[in-house]
Amino acid sequence: MIVDDIAGLRRVLAENRVIAVVGLSTNWNRPSFFAAKYMLEHGYTIIPVNPGQSEILGQKCYASLRDIPREVDIVDCFRKPEDIPPLVDDALAIGAKVLWLQLGVINPAAAQRASEAGLEVVVDRCVKIEHARLFGGLNWAGVNTGIISAKRPAVPPFAKPR
Repeated sequence: MIVDDIAGLRRVLAENRVIAVVGLSTNWNRPSFFAAKYMLEHGYTIIPVNPGQSEILGQKCYASLRDIPREVDIVDCFRKPEDIPPLVDDALAIGAKVLWLQLGVINPAAAQRASEAGLEVVVDRCVKIEHARLFGGLNWAGVNTGIISAKRPAVPPFAKPR
């Protein structure tokens, strides 16, 4: 089933707490790192999938989905659209419940095949943005650097005439 309504997205994020992030980068300013850090900070279990790394965000990293030794709820894909078909096979093989294709990751044939095989599928949406929008985290920038603030600067008192 393709999930693209508010109620469906809210349900998917509320019921599924273990996310394998395929293509998670170690670079702090990449969208995959930013989204995974946000979800980790909001109580989700993040399992990095990147064959070139051993650990990301303090979590053990795996070379492929099939190498993960525990159950996975959501397979969150930060890969090119043409890389998605084999990830559908892997998501099905490990018993995942949801295939989540990030912003710009659009492969209609792979999404259809995943849906027909029983996976819930979210296409062209960011897990971090949807969580923030649906669960009240829009004020949280994701990295808490303190550089950007929504607070207005203090207005200096009017100077007294001399």
